[in-house]
Amino acid sequence: MKIRTKLTVLFTIITATIVLIFASVIYYSAKENREKEFYNLLTKEAVTKANLFFNAEVSEKTLQDIYSNNREILNEVEVAIYDQQFQLHYHDAVELDFVKETPEMVRWIYEKGNMQFYQNKWQVVGLRYEFNNTHYVITAAAYDYYGYAKLDNLLQNSVILFVITILFIYIAGWFFSKKAFEPVDQMTKKVKNISATNLHLRLPSNTNKDELSELSNTFNQMLSRLENSFETQKHFVSNISHELRTPLAAIIAELELSLTKERSLEHYKTAIARTLSDAQKLNRLSNSLLDLAKASYDPSEISFKQTRIDEVLLDAAQQVQKSDSNYKVIISFETNFEDDRQISVNGNEYLLKVAFANLFENGCKFSKDHQCSVLISFHQNKLRLEFLDNGTGIPAENISQIFKPFYRGDNKDFASGNGIGLSLTKKIISLHHATISVRSKSDVGSVFIVEFTTV
Repeated sequence: MKIRTKLTVLFTIITATIVLIFASVIYYSAKENREKEFYNLLTKEAVTKANLFFNAEVSEKTLQDIYSNNREILNEVEVAIYDQQFQLHYHDAVELDFVKETPEMVRWIYEKGNMQFYQNKWQVVGLRYEFNNTHYVITAAAYDYYGYAKLDNLLQNSVILFVITILFIYIAGWFFSKKAFEPVDQMTKKVKNISATNLHLRLPSNTNKDELSELSNTFNQMLSRLENSFETQKHFVSNISHELRTPLAAIIAELELSLTKERSLEHYKTAIARTLSDAQKLNRLSNSLLDLAKASYDPSEISFKQTRIDEVLLDAAQQVQKSDSNYKVIISFETNFEDDRQISVNGNEYLLKVAFANLFENGCKFSKDHQCSVLISFHQNKLRLEFLDNGTGIPAENISQIFKPFYRGDNKDFASGNGIGLSLTKKIISLHHATISVRSKSDVGSVFIVEFTTV
C-alpha cells in the first residue's frame, strides 16, 4: 500500500472516529433528555388528574372517558390512585392495568416519595400525593411514541449522514494527499531519469523551507557529490592508464628493439637498465596505488593504536635514504617533550610512515642539495611537524591543486614522479583527523605543516 493511500485511510479513520463520537454524544444526550422530559410529563399528568379527581371533583367516568378517547390519538397517560392501605380510588383503565401495582410497590413509593422505572418500553412514575391531610400514592405510565420516533429518526439520519461524511472525507483526503505528494511524484520521475551518464540533472527545488524542499536539496547535494566522485574516478582511471601505458610502452619498445638483430653486450646491458628503470617506475606506481587504496578504506576497518611520531619519522627517513643514497633527512625538536603522550597520536603506523616518506622524498627530490628537514614542536595539545626543503618552490597558482591525484605542477620536469604522493599523504593525514597545509616561495623552498591532536 502506498503512503498516499495509507494517509488517506488513516485520515478517514481518525475523522470517522471523531464524527462517530460526536454523533454518539448527541444521540445519547437526546435519549437522556427524552427520558427525563417524559418522566416530568408523566409526573405533571399524574398530579393534574389527581387534582381533577380530588379538587375539581370530576367524576371517575368522565376522566376514564377522556382517557379512552385520547388514547386513540395521543400518548395518553394511564393513572392509578391508591391509598396507604392499597385501596384503589381511581384507575383510568382497570381492564388494562398495565403497571400491575402491588402492595409492596405502593408501600415503597409512599416511603421514598418518588419512583421511576421502565416496564417493557413503557415509562412509569410513582409519587406520593397529599389531599385533606391524607396521603395517596399515584402511578402514571405511558409509551412515548413521539419521543421514540424522534430518536429513531435522529439515529437514521445520523447513520446516513455518517456514511455520506465518511465518503466525502475519503474523497477529500485522497485529493489532498494527492496534491501533497505531487512534488514527491515529480521527484520520483526525475530520479528515474538520472543515471551515470547524466548526473548533471537535479531535482526540482523551491525556496520553501518545508520537508520536501529539504529532501530535494539533500538529494541534489548527494548528486553533486556523486557527480564529483564519478568525474574524479574518470580522471583517476584516465591518469592511471596514462601512467601505466608510458613505462609499459617504453619496456615493450626497448625489448622489441633488442630482438630485431644481434646487439653488443654493452647495448643489451643498456637496454636491460632502461627496462629495469621503467619496471621500477611501474613498481613504485603500483605500490602508490595500493597505499592509496588502503588510505581510502573505511576508518573502522583500519587498525589504530598509540604511535610515537618521532619513531615513525625515523623509520620513514631511513626508508627514503635507503632508496636513494643521495637523499639526506634531518629530524630536530624545537623544544624537548616531558611526556610520551606529547609525541604520541592514535594512528596507523604503516600509513603514517607512507605519508612522512612521501613528504621526505618530495623535499629531497626537489631540493638542489637533496636535503629535507622536519621540525617537531608542541603547542598545548597539538603536535606540529614542519617539513622544510630549499627546492624550486611551488607557484602560487598551483598550490590549490597539488593534493589532487596525478596532478603535477610546472616543476614536473625538475624530477620524475606520478602525482600520487601528495594526494595520498593528504588522505592519510585526514584519516588521522589531522591537518596539512603548505607555504612556498619560488626558488626558496616549501614548508609542509602537519598538525595532530595528541592525547
